[in-house]
Amino acid sequence: MPPKIRQPSNDDQLPRRISATNIALWGFLAIGAFYLIAEHRAHLLGWLPWLIILACPLLHFFMHGRHGGHDHRGGSSSSPSSKRPPHQH
Repeated sequence: MPPKIRQPSNDDQLPRRISATNIALWGFLAIGAFYLIAEHRAHLLGWLPWLIILACPLLHFFMHGRHGGHDHRGGSSSSPSSKRPPHQH
């Protein structure tokens, strides 16, 4: 019985991550982004203060779950073992 000759398949080839098409695509995207930012800088910077103000409540909302949050049980106890230190940022 003759030995089987293995045919190369598409699985044996390593994918080419860097091709001329990819380099050209990323180059055009970089040039487009540069001109978009350069020509519309006044519009983008006009929105910047509003984006910072919007980030404040979002950060407050998402970050309070990380360090214990607030104690909203409402009841007060006089025993020293149930008192926790005040909430600090």
